Amino acid sequence: MGSTSAHNNEGLGRRDLIKRSAALGLITVPTMSFLSACASGDSGGDEKVEKGKKTEKNPLGVNESAPLEIVIFDGGFGTKYAEDAKAVYQKTYPKAEIKFSSTQKIRSQLQPRFNGGTPPDLIDNSGAEQMDMGVLVGKKQLTDLTPLLDAASIDDPSKKVRDTLRPGIVEMGQFDGDPVWIMYYAYTVYGVWYSETALEKLDATYPENWDDMLALCAKAKKKGIAGWTYAGKHPYYLPFSLYPFIAKIGGREVLDKIDNLEPNAWSDPAVKAAFEAYYELYKKGYILKGTPSIDHIQSQTAWTQGKALFIPNGSWVENEASKTMPADFKLAVSAPSSLDSSDKMPFGTIWASGGEPFIVPKSAKNPDGGMEQLRIMLSEASSKNFTQSVKSLTALNGGTDGIELTPGLKSATAALEKAGDNVVNPRLQDWYVKLQKEQIGVAGLGEMMAGRATPAETIKKIQGFADAAAKDQSIKHYKHQ
Repeated sequence: MGSTSAHNNEGLGRRDLIKRSAALGLITVPTMSFLSACASGDSGGDEKVEKGKKTEKNPLGVNESAPLEIVIFDGGFGTKYAEDAKAVYQKTYPKAEIKFSSTQKIRSQLQPRFNGGTPPDLIDNSGAEQMDMGVLVGKKQLTDLTPLLDAASIDDPSKKVRDTLRPGIVEMGQFDGDPVWIMYYAYTVYGVWYSETALEKLDATYPENWDDMLALCAKAKKKGIAGWTYAGKHPYYLPFSLYPFIAKIGGREVLDKIDNLEPNAWSDPAVKAAFEAYYELYKKGYILKGTPSIDHIQSQTAWTQGKALFIPNGSWVENEASKTMPADFKLAVSAPSSLDSSDKMPFGTIWASGGEPFIVPKSAKNPDGGMEQLRIMLSEASSKNFTQSVKSLTALNGGTDGIELTPGLKSATAALEKAGDNVVNPRLQDWYVKLQKEQIGVAGLGEMMAGRATPAETIKKIQGFADAAAKDQSIKHYKHQ
């Protein structure tokens, strides 16, 4: 579906063809209170359980009779996979009393326990109430998971756990130096998700350039179908397709500068072009009406009901939206469309990285038990169970042999193959959670896509947020090495 329009204007590309509207008024968005007092220093570890004896089958020296507490985020992946892994721990260490619970209120439920020095032994720190990873690391509140990574894997004791993981997983858990603070258990493919069936009904395929994207949205609009929807109440979902779009236009170094909080990083021409392109979706009426006021579940439901063609999301959506997804939906994901022929990276450039971050608090009573539970989860059996039950890959490099992949998982795997080395991994969402979610997401992109701020105003506003974060001496700053 190649478009020639970018070549018919004396070399002008889409960047030069996009027209911005007059500036609209900004409104003030109240911000949520994120984790700040959660990490008030090293709270201890004075009451840790006694270590057990290290053996070939117990390389971490787990105390076989020590209690273990696990808290899992109950989101797109549910909790069954974790409960199944817990059952393996229980079978392995039958004398251990295990307390297992789940919640969507990670921060509000666990922040007081961090403050009091009594956190659980293993936490799935995910969701809208995710605790700020950068703060936790910066204030030394997490256990270094290097012993887990250097322990023998369950499937092949001749291999260390670290040698069984997908490329980039270990590095994602590092913030500054060699220690690994986070184990990202899922492997998530982010991008533009859609129904092949819906496109077939419009006699279309996924548009590989922005002119064709707009043309398809116009065609859908005539049929009463919106081009796009997104989690309006959680607009930090927009970067799942917007960030790789920026990288595709200007190169991955643009995202690195943004992650590094460099001055004027958001003023890069690639950011301006990407913002203007997305704003055009709003200006032309290609966003599902009411999107700014709906959450991720409502937007996904509208999408599975055929009210919109495209939604920016992660590969958990196949499981999370399964209850409303028709059997003939033919779920698929694609990398962002090209903007024009001068893009720095090829079509297929996509964001894929570790997801579902697990942490072991430094003041946990049984940190060895928490790491052992992760070692069990990183076995082939647990990995296959996760993939089969929640339709997502894990951090284990492999673990899909003999599994019939679902449509979304097949498409995600194909997207990764197409991307090859052109996979980007922005770090804002784990380095600076408040900046990414509250400020760039809600106060920035959310306002722009609702038509309450222009791209230029939004860029200026977001750059201000980034500059303030860079100057904030109360938080630890990180940079790409």
